[in-house]
Amino acid sequence: MPHIRVDDGQRLHYVECGHGDATVVLSHSYLADHRHFEAQIEALAPHYRVLAFDHRGHGKSDKPAHGYSMERIYADGVAFVDAMDCAPVHWVGLSTGGFVGMRIAFRRPELLSSLVLMDTDAGHEQAIPQIKYQALFVALRTLGFGPVLGAAMRAMFGRTFLRDPTRAAERERWRTRFSENDIIALVAFGKAIFGRDDVIDPLRRVTLPTLVVVGEEDQSTPPAKARRIAAAIAGARLEVIPRAGHLCTVEEPERVNRILLDFLSGLAG
Repeated sequence: MPHIRVDDGQRLHYVECGHGDATVVLSHSYLADHRHFEAQIEALAPHYRVLAFDHRGHGKSDKPAHGYSMERIYADGVAFVDAMDCAPVHWVGLSTGGFVGMRIAFRRPELLSSLVLMDTDAGHEQAIPQIKYQALFVALRTLGFGPVLGAAMRAMFGRTFLRDPTRAAERERWRTRFSENDIIALVAFGKAIFGRDDVIDPLRRVTLPTLVVVGEEDQSTPPAKARRIAAAIAGARLEVIPRAGHLCTVEEPERVNRILLDFLSGLAG
């Protein structure tokens, strides 16, 4: 099981597929792990070297009780690229992965060839969501995942996916995956990312080719947030995915794959 070790001693798990000249790094959402990119890994691997890692506190990476901040999570992303000796990379970040990718783009642009920001936000968390998240953390620590699983599913998936009778098995799979999270790590990680700063102004310095993607039904980071990001980065391309929520890579994988491959092949051209 491959891991890299970052400077505070924590290990980050990753998977590697493909053998292309260019490298794509996939960076996942809070609550999930690299598996929400399974369809994208399969589509990209015939053309690129594909690396997908689990953030600390998630998946098969280490789950410390402490050591979480937005700066630390950003530093983990930089450490991963450095450890894999793969710069410059095409960075594809969804939600938390987007938080990391934006910060790399304006602080360490030499590490990136392009930037894909999916269902993410350049702003700080607003007051009302902050209150809701704090209540969620209290419930997690006192009652476990069961009572908040419904809210988690609504935050991560759009109404089309949640109501589709043909996708009941997929929903059950993700309920199981969410409930398997380490609660202590999940709360610590959540406090870090929901306390993030606003980076819309530094984004205006970014000159990398950028694709911004958002699910039309995303309630966690709705399309207005994606439009704000796209407007801040000169030349950014915006794609809104119909019938998709926050994890558009799961809900509409074929549409996401087409958009990704079109964007990346256009850069090669």
